[in-house]
Amino acid sequence: MKHISPIQVAADTPARAPTRRALAKQQTRLKVLAAARRLFSEQGYEGATIRDIAAAAGMSTGAVFANFTDKSDLFREIMTDDMEALLGAMRDAAARGRNIEDGVLKVFMAGYTFYKSRLQLARAAFSVSWDKDGGPSLRGLSSSLAFQDVFTEMLTAAIERGELSQEAEVKLRAQMLFDTYLSNFPQAIFEGWSLDALQTRARDQIRILLAGARRG
Repeated sequence: MKHISPIQVAADTPARAPTRRALAKQQTRLKVLAAARRLFSEQGYEGATIRDIAAAAGMSTGAVFANFTDKSDLFREIMTDDMEALLGAMRDAAARGRNIEDGVLKVFMAGYTFYKSRLQLARAAFSVSWDKDGGPSLRGLSSSLAFQDVFTEMLTAAIERGELSQEAEVKLRAQMLFDTYLSNFPQAIFEGWSLDALQTRARDQIRILLAGARRG
């Protein structure tokens, strides 16, 4: 009798189409997310309640809680989706850089441009006090940590190209670049700085942060 491995069985088994119930649940989830995104953008994190979100989605609060643990969970998913989209934009920007400084600057500006187009939602995100009352901690999300990886990869590639010294302390500089990128968001989303002003500031910051890593 021919032996058939479990892997073969799995490969030969046709994928089952999602059930009607599963499709309905997915649609409900998408409706809740769309309503929540709109209300968070209009009213901020504190102002938008689960009751309001349910009403805007045309369903009961029970339906919301069947898909999300609480408001924090709902907001975190919206922000995670945005951050994953931003990560792709940052990687594209990094690939267009003429050198390490230009590449890092393009990555910074990809982030500021992205959130400028989502200004109200960005204000809601950065207004939340992440360390109290169970607020969602965006800094610890895998997408947020991946932003630091973008800087790490860029610095490593610059060392390999001979732009930066082998003693460039990649991990530390990547963290410093990420912290500097975040530090400009108050000006970007609360103080109304233009993209040109942000670019001028970021260019000077990046030049200073990379100065000590240049090959002599």
